[in-house]
Amino acid sequence: MGPLLLGIDLGTASSKGVLVDAEGTVRATAVRPRPHSMSMPRPGWAEVDAEQVWWRDVTSIAAELTGKADGAPIAAVCVSGVGPCLVLCDEDDQPVRPAILYGIDMRATAEIEELTGRYGADKVLDRCATPITSQAVGPKALWVRRHEPAVWARARRWYNSSSYVVRRLTGEYVIDHHTASQCVPLYDIEARRWHQPWYDDIMGELPAPRLAWSMEIAGTVTAAAARATGLAPGTPVCAGTVDAWAEAASVGVRAPGDLMLMYGSTMFFVQVLRDLARHPQLWNTAGIFPDSYCLAAGMATSGSLTDWVRQLVGDVPFETLVEEAAQVPAGCDGLLLLPYFAGERTPIFDPDARGVIAGLTLRHGRGHLFRAVYEGIAFGIRQILGLLDTEANPVRRLVAVGGGTQGGLWTQIVSDVTGRRQEVPQVTIGASYGDALLAAIGSGLVPAATDWTRPGRLIEPDPAARDTYDTLFAHYTSLYPSTRDQVHALARLQRAAAVPTPPAE
Repeated sequence: MGPLLLGIDLGTASSKGVLVDAEGTVRATAVRPRPHSMSMPRPGWAEVDAEQVWWRDVTSIAAELTGKADGAPIAAVCVSGVGPCLVLCDEDDQPVRPAILYGIDMRATAEIEELTGRYGADKVLDRCATPITSQAVGPKALWVRRHEPAVWARARRWYNSSSYVVRRLTGEYVIDHHTASQCVPLYDIEARRWHQPWYDDIMGELPAPRLAWSMEIAGTVTAAAARATGLAPGTPVCAGTVDAWAEAASVGVRAPGDLMLMYGSTMFFVQVLRDLARHPQLWNTAGIFPDSYCLAAGMATSGSLTDWVRQLVGDVPFETLVEEAAQVPAGCDGLLLLPYFAGERTPIFDPDARGVIAGLTLRHGRGHLFRAVYEGIAFGIRQILGLLDTEANPVRRLVAVGGGTQGGLWTQIVSDVTGRRQEVPQVTIGASYGDALLAAIGSGLVPAATDWTRPGRLIEPDPAARDTYDTLFAHYTSLYPSTRDQVHALARLQRAAAVPTPPAE
């Protein structure tokens, strides 16, 4: 057996690793499910223990897979993870607080407003190609400085999920260009470097990580990391990236006009661009390959919302709920759902948005509710695709990936609602497979243009459902502005209820 590549992805609900050969054949896999690892201590907060979850998963997965290599050398390692996140560490690289997660953590609303006002929305969009939103790292760093000054005083370096693991593996302080471009407003996307005035203003004395492309070798496995993981000392480690971009690479989303739609805990979109674009309702990022750009968007819920319904109705198996939902006609007999159960990211960027179920009657059952979740998310996808698909950067190919593509009903509803064909690759292993491909490219085992994707099935829209969904989509787009004041008032009540009452003296 020839040399192997190790890819590891740190997802929201689980971590996964793969051993792959240079032809793209998977030789071994390892999964670490961890459904309760994310903490939500207050409404709008989302945190993870970087040491106990991410590093422990990496060491466990690496140890298992190196034991399955059958003596074959591991040519390189690449790690991706949820992001952008903020992991603050002390001098010994021990986290000084739980990692603050990506756009689902919406605590820094005041800091977002403050930084946008301080630098100017137009200047931020010009330099970063994306506005400051809950997805950005900058306002979250400012939040910690302001609300947890003692914690900030202990910090000496900061990381994303993947760059934290790279540090633990190699001792190198490095972050990939793509992730850096999501650390708004710290990074100048056209200059491909940190924008030092804004960086210093927000991050203070914390040094800036070195920048590298995702497939570049950032360093090699140290002796200490070798003991923890089973990897050989000196094994090359790539810079890595955010999980969605690694997943896009895994399914061949590389050419301008390609768009990946990821059915995961949240719904995520990655579109490859011909040229850099700027849009105030989208994330415009550096790609993972040199001289590439992407547009991205993300909803705050999707798979997490379907799981919430499943638990709500008594932990009924998904297969049963999907079967019942399939018996419900398109349009759910007049039931409409806004999927803003954790606030919303694209396109409204409103942490105080809340879920709305409209039209509910005594004749609706759990199959209606489950289908309404699928349809509500599909309407959100249609709304976002309307922003992504432009004359300058048209969407030519839509590739669907993730666990939500497996049942068939959800993807069909999305095609019916959007009127778009979806390609589902034959093998959708996930971001870890893309990590292995980046490791293969970075180590020189394969050319940079290598694509391991195998064509799968096509999902065509059903024209018979078009009129129903067009009518409901109009109601969907009007439902949020019609209920915004009410749900904002309810969000304030929820925050007040979540604040602990001080003990009586």
